[in-house]
Amino acid sequence: MSIENTIQKLKARFADAVGDPVAFRGDTSVVVARDHLHAVCAWLKAECGFDMLTDLCGVDNYGIDPRFAVDYLLYAMSDGDRLRLRVEISEDDLQVDSVVDLWQTANWHEREAFDMLGIRFRNHPNLKRILMWDGYPHYPLRKDFPLAGLPAELPSTAVDAGAVETANMLGGPFVAPAGTRSAVRREPRQVDTSAENIERLQRPHKEEPV
Repeated sequence: MSIENTIQKLKARFADAVGDPVAFRGDTSVVVARDHLHAVCAWLKAECGFDMLTDLCGVDNYGIDPRFAVDYLLYAMSDGDRLRLRVEISEDDLQVDSVVDLWQTANWHEREAFDMLGIRFRNHPNLKRILMWDGYPHYPLRKDFPLAGLPAELPSTAVDAGAVETANMLGGPFVAPAGTRSAVRREPRQVDTSAENIERLQRPHKEEPV
């Protein structure tokens, strides 16, 4: 089945719960109403052969309402079709149905989105943090999370229990030293002047001796 036929059948089945398709570089995306997400996914798997969830990720569109979204990248192994679904989620009600019962690979993906962005997945079998420790009060992939991090208390069971301090930006892990400035000009640098930053944006591919 072609992706165009899939979209037609999808819109016929779910009507206004599915937005108009958007094609970009050979991939097709549709926005799905949050309350219909699980039903849409189950139908696409059963009726259209999308038997693999290749990726699931949370998105923070800071400054835009709704702020958050979840992207689902589906793949049909029988004919190679790809389809991306997007569910938009308000910051005031940051949850969506889990799809672990449809694709087991969603398990860790959903836990990561919960851990890094605070998106909750209803009916997930084990929704707990996967990278940060239980009780960590922040969500590191949110756009308003500072580059240097935020202080927090480590659990008493940690090897180096105590406080986590913010990173030292001057020569820290997120700021390259001045000597490597020409390697990746888009990275923040500790000695750039305003004029250098403007030039870096205007001439991102300029080669310089190191």
